[in-house]
Amino acid sequence: MESMFLTDQELIELTHRSRRDAQARALRHMGIDFKTRPDGSVAVLRAVVEKAFGLKAGPKAKPPAEPRFDLVR
Repeated sequence: MESMFLTDQELIELTHRSRRDAQARALRHMGIDFKTRPDGSVAVLRAVVEKAFGLKAGPKAKPPAEPRFDLVR
């Protein structure tokens, strides 16, 4: 099962930076939301990156239910 957060290696690949403060600057520059953990590491949701790069559109909304008048006699 794939993690909901990017791995350390994926963060390095995405930002081309290995230091945490530099990763945060790169993510801000790219407009990608992230959080900083208490230990100073950077947490980025995989879904945020996929959406930013147009890889996944997220769940589709269901169309509103409409009454079935054809069933009424």
